[in-house]
Amino acid sequence: MGRSTLLKIPRTRLSYADEMLLINGCPGVIGLAAVFSGERPALDRVRARVAERWSGLERMHQVLDRPAGGARWTVPGPFDPAAHVALAPAGLDELWDTSVDRPLPGGLPPWRLYVVPGAAYGGDFALALVAQHTLLDGRSLATLMRALVDEPAVARGAARPAPVRPGLRAAGRELRTMTAVGQSVPLRPPGEARASVAVRELAAETVLSARRQPADGRGATLNELLVAAVAGALRARYGPVRDWRARDEPVYTAVPCDLRTRTNTTELGNTVTVVRVPLPVDVDGPVARLRACQAALATVPDRAAVHAGVLFPAAEAVRRTGPWVTRLLTGRGRHTCFAATATTALKWPGAAGTFEGRRLVRTVGLPPLQRPGTASFALAQVGDAFTLTVVSHLRPDDAGRLADAVVTEFGAWARTTTPSVP
Repeated sequence: MGRSTLLKIPRTRLSYADEMLLINGCPGVIGLAAVFSGERPALDRVRARVAERWSGLERMHQVLDRPAGGARWTVPGPFDPAAHVALAPAGLDELWDTSVDRPLPGGLPPWRLYVVPGAAYGGDFALALVAQHTLLDGRSLATLMRALVDEPAVARGAARPAPVRPGLRAAGRELRTMTAVGQSVPLRPPGEARASVAVRELAAETVLSARRQPADGRGATLNELLVAAVAGALRARYGPVRDWRARDEPVYTAVPCDLRTRTNTTELGNTVTVVRVPLPVDVDGPVARLRACQAALATVPDRAAVHAGVLFPAAEAVRRTGPWVTRLLTGRGRHTCFAATATTALKWPGAAGTFEGRRLVRTVGLPPLQRPGTASFALAQVGDAFTLTVVSHLRPDDAGRLADAVVTEFGAWARTTTPSVP
């Protein structure tokens, strides 16, 4: 990812994933912070590293142009490191609080890198990348931040192989699943919704012990633990779903799925889809909820392949008839009953690394703020450091309460030593 000459390119059409994120009615700001130990580097040194490592990446120079005929990506010129890399006026918590509900201004490529002063989360300073989701997905944030360390590793091709193209019957089943009615988190009164952000550190021994659950099974992935913990947190905060509404529809979470293969592991943009998974909020017991989540998430790779192989190509073909098609296709996702929560596990690619000799000790995500009545959860891992971020659009104090409830669920698994009964 070294320096290269940037050539002017014509205006290009947004991908279907880009356009869905553009028109979903949400602020669409996401972020990833890398926390380092050691003396904070000078701002000009960080700008020089950004220019060196990112100037040859076309996506980082793109500006969103929105003429009457529809949005396009264009490259009016190279990004200016002096405009895009700045010293944050306060700490990381304050940066997340002020960024989550404020879209970046137009006219420049929609990303900023902040040098964040002050000790936080086991480090002495942070480099925090904030971007519009329309430009970059979570995997892109990790790829870009990984490129800034002193010796960025070459991608090892850990992404999934290209999937086998699914049939139309599978596509029909997935369409029915993705359009089924779900339930929203109870929010009374609706006008009480406020954006809030909470960050919690999870002890490594707690997470590692939790990953051994169920004790009589194969163990759990970080993503399975997060989804199950969110189910338990919703139950703890709002009670069983059967008490929410006089209906029996499930509560769904949106699980992002990276669609990159071994041939494009470092591709920037939105190479991602979202698979809707029911949350077992009404299942009693943390281990039983984890089993239910493992069963539900086991279907996600095949369902994501349906999105990549059938649904996305079909949507791309149909939407060329006019902008109204995309609005129609994304209409269901605008409602909170489509997905009451979003859950993302973010793992730092490769070894932790250093920045000008300063050791990386932790990563902290900023998931997007969704519509009122929703919450987003991101669990970031680098080495043995695990960090949870909750972005809530519910009551003003719900982000902190939900984050604490997720930590409690992990603690319950960690304390469970006897095999559970299926």
